[in-house]
Amino acid sequence: MLGDLAQQSIDTGLGLDRLAAILQGVENVCTTDLLLPTLKTVQELAGREYPGTGEEKVSFQVVTEHARSVAFLIADGVLPAKDGRGYILRRLMRRAIRHARLLGIDQDVLAPTTSSVITNLSDVWTELTDQAALIEQVVTAEEESFTRTLAQGTRLLDAAITRTRESRSTALPGETAFELADTFGFPLELTVEAAHDAGLTVDENRFATLLDEQKKRATADGKAKTTETLRKQDTYRELSTHLPRTDFLGYDHLAAEATVLGLIFDGAVTTSAPEGADVELVLDRSPFYAEAGGQIGDTGTLCTTDGTLLRITDTRYGLEGFRVHSARVIEGAIRTGASGEATVDADRRKGLMRSHSATHILHAVVRATLGDHARQQGSLVEPDRLRFDFAHFSAVTPEQLAEIEAAVNGHVLDDPAVRAWYADRVEAEAAGAIALFGEKYGDTVRIVDIGDFSRERCGGTHVGHGSQVVAFRLLSESSVGSNLRRIEAFTGHGSLRHHDNERRLLEEVSTLLGTRPKDAPEALHKRLDALATTQRELVRLREAEIRTQAGQFASGSRQVPGGRIVSQRVAGLGADDLRVLAAGTADRLRNDRAVVVLGTEHDGKALLVAAITPSLLSDGVEASQILAAAARAVGGGTGGKGPVANAGGRRVEALDEALSIAVQEATRALNQ
Repeated sequence: MLGDLAQQSIDTGLGLDRLAAILQGVENVCTTDLLLPTLKTVQELAGREYPGTGEEKVSFQVVTEHARSVAFLIADGVLPAKDGRGYILRRLMRRAIRHARLLGIDQDVLAPTTSSVITNLSDVWTELTDQAALIEQVVTAEEESFTRTLAQGTRLLDAAITRTRESRSTALPGETAFELADTFGFPLELTVEAAHDAGLTVDENRFATLLDEQKKRATADGKAKTTETLRKQDTYRELSTHLPRTDFLGYDHLAAEATVLGLIFDGAVTTSAPEGADVELVLDRSPFYAEAGGQIGDTGTLCTTDGTLLRITDTRYGLEGFRVHSARVIEGAIRTGASGEATVDADRRKGLMRSHSATHILHAVVRATLGDHARQQGSLVEPDRLRFDFAHFSAVTPEQLAEIEAAVNGHVLDDPAVRAWYADRVEAEAAGAIALFGEKYGDTVRIVDIGDFSRERCGGTHVGHGSQVVAFRLLSESSVGSNLRRIEAFTGHGSLRHHDNERRLLEEVSTLLGTRPKDAPEALHKRLDALATTQRELVRLREAEIRTQAGQFASGSRQVPGGRIVSQRVAGLGADDLRVLAAGTADRLRNDRAVVVLGTEHDGKALLVAAITPSLLSDGVEASQILAAAARAVGGGTGGKGPVANAGGRRVEALDEALSIAVQEATRALNQ
């Protein structure tokens, strides 16, 4: 029997897991029927039973519990990311992988364990089955990525451990641990563990100091960036305390009579501003859309009854619901109380409307093509151009991009009706209107329907019919973050202009190739094949010429005490060809103790190459020591190890002197 609590309204912490453990008579939630199948999967992967005590017990539990959390988070639409919910998911996944490695599980662990979660719990939580393919794809991709991170970090850590031992230190520097964590994502715990296995400690105090310094720098940068914003907010707040909110008329009108209620000049509230001033205005009524939901703000003009003309350069929200118009006074002087006609740039607004409606269509098509998880994460709506960010765990294939572009244009050509309507939040959710993560919505929301395939909460401006988008041209798809993709596209006149530009380019290429546009690709392939054949023949001839020249140089070598020397200044060779020629000449003399020194002038630099034969190399001579002094003569340094070295410098006039110096060094080396 359950009785009343001694202290009312106190949370007992008796969640589902703990209640299941009590009712099933087990000591650990991992051995309840909620998690036991997943625990058994971990045991199979580890090749041993779950221990009752010890550190391994914790690792078994972490992998088991985290697998369930990961499966549910992904099923709920969360994808790994660098911040927010996605960062929590990534931390869970990486912690599970790390503990799996501690158990000796070197194979993939997240895919089989999350699969066991789906099999065990999907009869109750059906969304697990619906998103099973997505869960498998995401965990597999993330584990592969983290495994690469671990491999790279391990190589760097091994090198750092070697350096630490060579310096006879017992502690791995905190700087090294911080770089591994900050730059390469290698967890501090793994660094400490690897160092311990190598008989070293980690300077965790220094690591903590560096981490704290980084946080302070980030905080300082954030404060510097927000100082100006806060100052503006204070100014806006001052105005908002006694001014009403602007009545927005822009859904139905592109021009309206308006009165200047508030004026900001040089960052302060004022009553007037002169010609040429950059100001901010608050109007009683406005047709200008303020930047929101990815759609940039309207521009236009304000012409007052006394002849003052202002160019509206931007419109945005200063505070929530408080609309601010940035403007430049073109003629006359502006003052509070002035009235006149506010007019939006009509062509620009039409371009914005086309792009915003195209963004909604694109969102619906992307989700239909890639899956419901591919939801919008951000957008930029500009006149006849858009940028669309969405959640996805891999690059979109060219075939999928072609399918997306065709589907968007298909919807546009079908000319669906675009309808805006209002509802409260409950009605909007019941109607299936998509709410974008991170966007703010009031109690009453505006919903935009495009045909029967797109329904989103949106305060932006849109075309009346889908065909007014005109055309959609996908430009690119790229990664802008972990599990975050970006599509950029042209709409409307932007698409037509892009098409015209590509047509002109094709016509120009066709003219250069002397063929028709439709035959240009085949003609270009033939030209490129012919060019490649010619280039290969040139390389062959060049190599033959160098071989012949190497034989001539070797035949002309001169005898000196201890061996032979070749010293030549050649023309018309770059650094690579000079190295090949020197090495080839030395190879012709490989049965002798010999040194080859060649020099040339190339691209305004003096270049030198030295090559030595194997017998001289076995005596401990390095080609670089032949060129050390010569390199200084031309104002440069040497590079290369073993039998071939090179040098270069800007003092071209000293090339002959440098060759002479190199010959002296070669003679000295042969006489040793």
